[in-house]
Amino acid sequence: MQNLTYKILEKHLLKGKLEAGQPIEIKMDQTLTQDATGTMAYMQFEAMGVKKVKTELSVSYVDHNTLQNGFMNADDHAYLQSVASKYGIYFSKAGNGICHQVHLERFAKPQKTLIGSDSHTPTSSAIGCIAIGAGGLDVAKAMAGIGYRLTCPKVVEVKLTGTLAHGVSSKDIILKLLELLSVKGGVGKVFEYTGEGVKNLSVYQRATITNMGAELGATTSIFPSDEVTHEFLKRQQREEDYIPLSADEGCHYDETVEIDLSKLVPLAACPNSPDAVKNVSELSGMKVDQVAIGSCTNSGYEDLMKAAAILKGKKIAHNVSLVVSPGSRQVLMKLIENGTLSTFVSCGARILECTCGPCIGMGQSPKSDAVSLRTF
Repeated sequence: MQNLTYKILEKHLLKGKLEAGQPIEIKMDQTLTQDATGTMAYMQFEAMGVKKVKTELSVSYVDHNTLQNGFMNADDHAYLQSVASKYGIYFSKAGNGICHQVHLERFAKPQKTLIGSDSHTPTSSAIGCIAIGAGGLDVAKAMAGIGYRLTCPKVVEVKLTGTLAHGVSSKDIILKLLELLSVKGGVGKVFEYTGEGVKNLSVYQRATITNMGAELGATTSIFPSDEVTHEFLKRQQREEDYIPLSADEGCHYDETVEIDLSKLVPLAACPNSPDAVKNVSELSGMKVDQVAIGSCTNSGYEDLMKAAAILKGKKIAHNVSLVVSPGSRQVLMKLIENGTLSTFVSCGARILECTCGPCIGMGQSPKSDAVSLRTF
């Protein structure tokens, strides 16, 4: 009997033994890079003298320095496009969307392994794959067909029961874990989500949780591939990629954390750490100067539709700056088609490009001593 994490690791094991704390090496099926880290990764890959990438799929995304504020960024992007063309790598131009959001929509598959040169690569684990963020050299090696070395992780079961109450989001689940375990509570561990509460969470909701598992310091986080996954892939016209995948009943976990979703309340992470969590009720009445909605954590279709439902028919306060960043061109197109984009624009929001933007400091710095409320 095996947990889901070890099932996938076993299928990809090249060296070592699946025992927590032991060194192992695993095969990587997919890679992703983004432009801030990818340039060096591809230079390292070129230096290896490999003629074509040896993965099933490798994607180069331009989603960070998309303002091209100076020729250096544009030169990098031209280099990335030429490398992709030469070595058999998919290239995602600036404006297509955030790497994690687009990869979830277009490429991530249950039971596969993915390594990316960005800490939030575990986003894709929302649909039952092992996705790990690592350094650029590790990604370059994976593209060259070399296994990824890591310490075999402990597996923590996060058992979810109940259903989220009105006004409570999946962000509150991961914030609760951060409150309980701290930003170092996940080091050397994989967080595997189980229980009846899982089936009540959409893939977008699951992606928010696996994305922010990085803030726990976790190796990765993972959800089973179930009917919710099937429906998501079907809507993405990728039904053929679906594989049902879950842990064996009664399998071993190193630790178990139980969360009753029905008891959660809206939470917020406060300065200066993701684990400085407070109930939103404690922050009631705080003057806010800036609101930013988006990033790889909360820029999916459902996220933005919820925000639009709250804003519909209203105007933002004259002293507040509101910016909205759709996570992908697909999400942006849906917002245009169903009229939701006009809701954002008419309420006074500014629409940013489908990129990381404020998350990495590419614009939207708040004024001095301001309070910035962000989904980032």
